[in-house]
Amino acid sequence: MSMNGSDRSAADRFRDEFLRWKRGSVTRRHFLGVTGLGFAAAMLGGTSRLSGRASAGDLGRRVSLATWPNYHDPASFEAFTAATGVEVEVKAYGSNEDMYAAIRSGAYACDLCVATNYAIPNYVARGLLEEIDIGRVRNFNPSSVDGRFAAAGTVAGRTYALPKNWGATGMAVNTGRVGNPVARWKDFFELAQTEASGRTVVHDYQLTTVGTALVALGYPFSSVDPQELAKAEELLIRVKPHLYAIDSDYQAAMRSEDAWLSMCWSNDGAQLHRDLPEIEYVIGADGGELWCDFYAIPTSAPHKAAGYALLDFLLDPAVAVREHIANGAPTTDSRVLALLPEEVTSNRIIYPEAAALKPLEFGAAVTMFDPGRNDVMERFRSA
Repeated sequence: MSMNGSDRSAADRFRDEFLRWKRGSVTRRHFLGVTGLGFAAAMLGGTSRLSGRASAGDLGRRVSLATWPNYHDPASFEAFTAATGVEVEVKAYGSNEDMYAAIRSGAYACDLCVATNYAIPNYVARGLLEEIDIGRVRNFNPSSVDGRFAAAGTVAGRTYALPKNWGATGMAVNTGRVGNPVARWKDFFELAQTEASGRTVVHDYQLTTVGTALVALGYPFSSVDPQELAKAEELLIRVKPHLYAIDSDYQAAMRSEDAWLSMCWSNDGAQLHRDLPEIEYVIGADGGELWCDFYAIPTSAPHKAAGYALLDFLLDPAVAVREHIANGAPTTDSRVLALLPEEVTSNRIIYPEAAALKPLEFGAAVTMFDPGRNDVMERFRSA
């Protein structure tokens, strides 16, 4: 999608309509209609925007997507179904480990999955992902993707996954309920045992829960050092009686005020703060996770043509704009960034200052199956 004069005018119109919608001047239906996002045929051009190797009639009746909670706009799937006749089945997972286990065992036969950067090498090493046929993904433009995020999708020179969104793992805090400041993971674990006792949620996810406990103690997020893990386990066991829940789908608890403090992915932080401004999102000044999620097609996918069609559809910049606005996770695609309203691109939850990201690190592939980290998480869950 080139950004010529007519495209720039379309982007300007999009921004204008978005701001009108946010002010309540127009309905969501009107917004989706006039911006070309409430459509099916306009997105796919009938079936012409589908891969040249497949028409809608070749795709079957269903496509299955494995992904994360609160990560998509249902209207995107409605538009895909309207254009192709293919129903989209969505299953949300709480961790990469759970999704990986379901795909490897065959417990969930999905056609497209959303995997995080550190998981890609582990999938590939076990032959679980198909090498992407770029010719079947016409909406992917490698020159528009930020290289620091695209790299994890390529293993040994072969592309197995295409970037979706990136973000950080931080903290959501209800400032109307928690008076003490939260700036570091050390603060998070201290407040969980004091002012936010009984009102704190940690992820049901080894990477972030063990990782942030490590950071709170001054260790690297991706450490697999046995002595450092033992200290992280002591902290987690100590905080366990004070928790409201161990749950990766924590928005409902934060919205109802059953929880006041939670580990939080930045896209969830953007959604919560948008709807409840008293809920602030904080990136730990002492470190934590920088992540990028990728679309990938499992080798076991039962409907690969439909998986490719859905992948191509979701990578269309106009669709990705809607997904971005719905989920609050920053884009890896400069074409999408150019279409976004300034209200979104200036939001420091979604696009933090570079200094805030500097202490963060991408999760290392070794952490996914490290027995020491996994044992710590299992003992913490069962304590």
